Amino acid sequence: MKQVTFITGNQNKANYLAKYLGMPIEHIKIDLDELQSLDLSVVVEHKVKQAYEAIKKPVLVEDVALEFTALGRIPGPLIKWFLDELDLKTICSLLDGKDRSAIGRCMFGYYDGERLELIEGSINGTVPDRPGGESGFGWDPIFIPEGYDVTRAELSDEDYQKVYEQIRPIKQLKEFLESQD
Repeated sequence: MKQVTFITGNQNKANYLAKYLGMPIEHIKIDLDELQSLDLSVVVEHKVKQAYEAIKKPVLVEDVALEFTALGRIPGPLIKWFLDELDLKTICSLLDGKDRSAIGRCMFGYYDGERLELIEGSINGTVPDRPGGESGFGWDPIFIPEGYDVTRAELSDEDYQKVYEQIRPIKQLKEFLESQD
């Protein structure tokens, strides 16, 4: 397997990834331009190629999207900016009187200067009338995964783990990384 560097400033993300991959992953923080697009693959491809140009060795990046069915793909990859500008209750209220179904997506991007690989996972769910729970990260308090009646932030540790593994394509990522020499 080629050595790969995970580009993130979030130590917890790096720890989770190493834990779930079952292998050490070097990580570094690089400030990357945030391309604005509703297409998660466009965002991840831009990010991973920019990261490669910065360190000139194989890199791995991750990005997420939360798409509200009633609003097309919005907020999609722009969820980060929605979370920065709006409180969670306001984001939930965007769907008042509308279809509350949503899709959570996570995509890993790998690039070694020649090969680009995008690996995506997703999970269906709904957005509650109001946020719930104090645990989790980012949009966890406003997303109820399919098959559950509470938000990701309110799930037990065991159920959170199941949902985490569904939305993040760790198994596919591990298989891909192990196939690289």
